[in-house]
Amino acid sequence: MTANDILLVEDEPAIREMVGFALGRAGLEVREAADVGQAQTMLAERLPDLVLLDWMLPGVSGIDYARRLKREDYTRDLPIIMLTARGDENDKVGGLDAGVDDYVTKPFSPRELVARIRAVLRRARPEPGEQPLEVGGLVLNSSSHRVTADGTELEMGPTEFRLLQFFMAHPERVYSREQLLDRVWGRNAYVEERTVDVHILRLRKALNPYGYDGLVQTVRGAGYRFSARN
Repeated sequence: MTANDILLVEDEPAIREMVGFALGRAGLEVREAADVGQAQTMLAERLPDLVLLDWMLPGVSGIDYARRLKREDYTRDLPIIMLTARGDENDKVGGLDAGVDDYVTKPFSPRELVARIRAVLRRARPEPGEQPLEVGGLVLNSSSHRVTADGTELEMGPTEFRLLQFFMAHPERVYSREQLLDRVWGRNAYVEERTVDVHILRLRKALNPYGYDGLVQTVRGAGYRFSARN
């Protein structure tokens, strides 16, 4: 079994050295880039399993680069963890809106970083061999990691895919934010309940052009429900 390939995009050599050493000891393969230009070259050579991306980079900021990666077909499904000195809630929500899967606030411990990387990698892997899930003309195939609406493939990030997969497998039941974090993100995920709202909005946005956004319903004071009923 090969080691997971991590692309670290960080302009501070001391942090690159510390992170590279910690991830190497944890059995992860690390490639290092000091800026977006170097990162693009490495992505063209080989797609990593995950990108560790510093928020403050020379030339192009990490947040702008994350948005760019999520727009490109080749890198759209790449898991991204943002390394940031910004601990403000609005900054964190801004990162999630850009498509970032998680964020780690500096200074951070190497153990925490490794735990978060492993948690995101686990969440990014679809469960093999499951039967497609279907509600009306909406079909989710976990084996091919595709979602189609009336035969048209939808563009959807990995977190929205897992969220939709869980909803479609458990229709007509109400789940609180805490329950969704536990079931979709995992018990050891280091994310806040507000994260659920961000990804619900992104899931609805992906479903909206095909008229399926109404399947994801808000139950006031309780949480969310997936239902074909009005």
